[in-house]
Amino acid sequence: MIIMELRTNYNTPTNTVEILQSLQKKVELAKSFTTKIEKNVHTMNSSEIITTVHQLEGLVKSFGENLNVIPLSTYGNQEYADKAAKSLSKEMKEASFSVAGPTSREIETDLYAVDADISAVNIQLSDYPSQTYSTPDYNNINSREISAVLDRNNLALPQLARYMEPLYETFYCPLTKTVMEDPVTIESGVTYERRAISDFFDKFEDQNELVCPKSGKSIKSRNLSTNVALKATIDEWKERNEAARIKVARAALSLASSDNMVLEAIDDLQSVCRTNPYNKVQIRSIGIIPLLTKFLEYRSRSIRQVTLELLKQLAEDDEEGKEIVAKTVDISTVIKMLSSSHTPVRHASASLLVELSKSRFFCNEIGAVAGGILMLTTVKYRQPLDSFASEKADEILKNLEKLPDNIKLMAENGYWEPLLTHLLEGNEEMKMEMAVYLGKIILGSESKTYVAERASPALIEMVKTGNSPSRNAAFKALQQISSHNPNAKALVDAGILQIMIEEIFTRSSTHNEEMSSRNEAALILANVLESGLDLENFQVTTHGHTLASDYIVYNIVSRIKNSTPDKLNINLIRILLCLIKSDKASSTIVSVVKEMEASYDLIDLINNPNEELGIKSIKLLITLAGFMGHTLSDRLCKTQGQPQSLIANPNEITTITEKHAVSANFLAKLPHQNLTLNLALVNSKTIQAVTTSIAQINKTGTRSSRHTSSYFEGLVGILVRLTTTLYDHQILLTAKTHNFASLLTELLTRSFTDEVQKLSAIGLENLSRHSVALSRPPQRKKKNKILKLSFFRKCISINLSKDESTFSLCPVHRGVCSSQETFCLIEAEAVERLLSCLDHENVEVVEAALSALSTLLEDKVDVDKSVGFLSERNAVRHVLNVVKEHKEEGVTKKAFWVIERFLMKGGDDSVSDISRDRLLPATLVSAFHHGEGSTREMAGKILRHLNKMPDLSNTLTFTK
Repeated sequence: MIIMELRTNYNTPTNTVEILQSLQKKVELAKSFTTKIEKNVHTMNSSEIITTVHQLEGLVKSFGENLNVIPLSTYGNQEYADKAAKSLSKEMKEASFSVAGPTSREIETDLYAVDADISAVNIQLSDYPSQTYSTPDYNNINSREISAVLDRNNLALPQLARYMEPLYETFYCPLTKTVMEDPVTIESGVTYERRAISDFFDKFEDQNELVCPKSGKSIKSRNLSTNVALKATIDEWKERNEAARIKVARAALSLASSDNMVLEAIDDLQSVCRTNPYNKVQIRSIGIIPLLTKFLEYRSRSIRQVTLELLKQLAEDDEEGKEIVAKTVDISTVIKMLSSSHTPVRHASASLLVELSKSRFFCNEIGAVAGGILMLTTVKYRQPLDSFASEKADEILKNLEKLPDNIKLMAENGYWEPLLTHLLEGNEEMKMEMAVYLGKIILGSESKTYVAERASPALIEMVKTGNSPSRNAAFKALQQISSHNPNAKALVDAGILQIMIEEIFTRSSTHNEEMSSRNEAALILANVLESGLDLENFQVTTHGHTLASDYIVYNIVSRIKNSTPDKLNINLIRILLCLIKSDKASSTIVSVVKEMEASYDLIDLINNPNEELGIKSIKLLITLAGFMGHTLSDRLCKTQGQPQSLIANPNEITTITEKHAVSANFLAKLPHQNLTLNLALVNSKTIQAVTTSIAQINKTGTRSSRHTSSYFEGLVGILVRLTTTLYDHQILLTAKTHNFASLLTELLTRSFTDEVQKLSAIGLENLSRHSVALSRPPQRKKKNKILKLSFFRKCISINLSKDESTFSLCPVHRGVCSSQETFCLIEAEAVERLLSCLDHENVEVVEAALSALSTLLEDKVDVDKSVGFLSERNAVRHVLNVVKEHKEEGVTKKAFWVIERFLMKGGDDSVSDISRDRLLPATLVSAFHHGEGSTREMAGKILRHLNKMPDLSNTLTFTK
């Protein structure tokens, strides 16, 4: 600066010009020496280096001599320039360089490394003449040299930088003793800090009392003249000093030999940034940010904290700075610090993320950080634990909303407010994008209802008034919302039913869009109805039609056909399955189906290639079977390929599917007494496939597929349906051929479902009712009378020998019986298994077992023998236990009937066993008072048998 000022002075004496020209030449020569060393340092030997360094030392001293001979008049009234030149001259004349010998230490290869063979420079500082400090050249500073200098001279980093850029006395204000920011010169020629001298002058009320604080001379004027030259010199010194401090700090951070060194370096960098924002650019340009990243992993919480704070400073007020920090720093590490147990670290990381979130680059990158937005949303909701971090997290999330993808990520992590806000308040494009996201995101259980309440009105409005892409996006979102049953009420309140009905029936648009919107509307309507809300009386048209009205049902049923798209068919059937659950709608649906003969269309859809459509069709047919079962049976038999196609060949089944299960159950649910269907099953050899499948499942169990149990129930139900029409010879022959009695007996106690046990008991009951008719006396060969009599007596004497070749007689059915030919429960060994079913928890199984056992106590069999047979197997105890455990009317009535038969035919032993039961009288009395007619009558009979009430019929006779 001094040389530049002098060279611009046109009144400079000739000798001064010559001095400056000499200095210029020496500067060029010095540059050549340094360039020579830089280029050839690895090839020069020690002697060459020493020679060059000594030459450089001579030049520096010569500089000092030249500066010293510049005439004082050259400086004019700029006293500070003279002093600065003299100070610099003194330092340069006393400069000394030395070269250290080679060492074995590793050469550092950081950005500002120097060769290990070159030592530090020894400079005596003019400001502190009594001390000599060993300081490196800050342009080529080495981190290890920094450590050595600091340790040797007991300096802090800022002090070291100051000595690298010498601070001259003229920079100090005589009043404040600090470096001047705004130097001004007063009348006495002394320069002060503007504010300091102004404050000093304000103390004098009398102008005549003004004095110069330093010289004590009286002055007449308060005028302050800005010392432009000194200010420029100070500013330039500050820049060099700050640059030196930055480089020293960088070297210290590279070394990081102690926590204190790191803390001092970072603190100095923060100070430099506060002093001059441009220093942030310098810090970024020399690669300090990559060095800082490693300190984010330090164990010292203080270092992590100040590192985060410095990174925040470097990112402030500069988009480029934000981007550099975001690219260099591991964002996931910063986000993890949001959960730090150390509050300052937590707050510093939150503040840094706030600053970075203002950058579009960061907004783009945050989505790639695993769990980043989840962590931010978690911190946001922890407001009571840390309000500062919560507020910062909220600010970060708001900044991230600039990118729609981030809004989606927030929603996926449970923070729905941004998406819903943009859906409600955004422009058309934004609303559509938010609706698209809403249709793709799986809603969490806690947010489903909230989202439905907020989003439904806007989405429905988009369906009503939006363009085609917006409508499609809204439909997808409404599908997602409606798939959660509890959302149905919010959707209904928002007017979903009316809009969906309009879309299905009356909306007109292009063909493709029309079919698509109908499919979507039907799906949404089906989802809403499946929620279980009572909506049959809800008005869905402007004409007052309700969902259960003929108009709505007719329009739905009329659209179910093969020509309708499969998805629409599926959802229309789903709607009917929901409506048919109500009494009013069910009668309407049945009436419309009968009138339109829609059952043919439903039966045709059974074998549709779309398996889901086939399943839905069968489910609706099963429901309709309870209202028009015989009609469906007849129409099924008239359809080509039916009913045999409903039961697949067991050899072709690899996995039992839902289609197999519902098909079998459809045949099982149709009216059992329908002879046409039963004969069709027999003639089509379907029964053979059924029994084979049952045998296979008996071996493998029902765990092979989640639909196996349901399929098995359907198969057993098909067999049971045949037992209701045994009066037909062909069906009777089939039951005998496949030994239904033994098959159903085996199923009674296998570990299958309750439904299988119930059906097996029902089937055995139906079979047992035919045993008396099927049981016949044995046909004897025509031999002499003596042989006949002898043979007959032998049969009697052996008391029903088990050898069927001797034609043993059944004690109950009074003839020759077998499980296969007469379906005898005794021969099938079903009695014990039926008795064990009486202990079942399921009352339906108990009632079915009681009904089957009751066939052995009917009047057409030998009741006395049957009671004796059952008594030997403790049947009374089982029946009494049924009365105690089950209070349902049907099972109680049947149990009372059995008990009454034992009291009538069982003799004293049965009466005694029944009388000893302590709970029975109370149960009988309760039934007598509160039971239905037949149950009450049965309870009265038992009470009279037990002498618990008078015989009213005898009393009437006596009265007469």
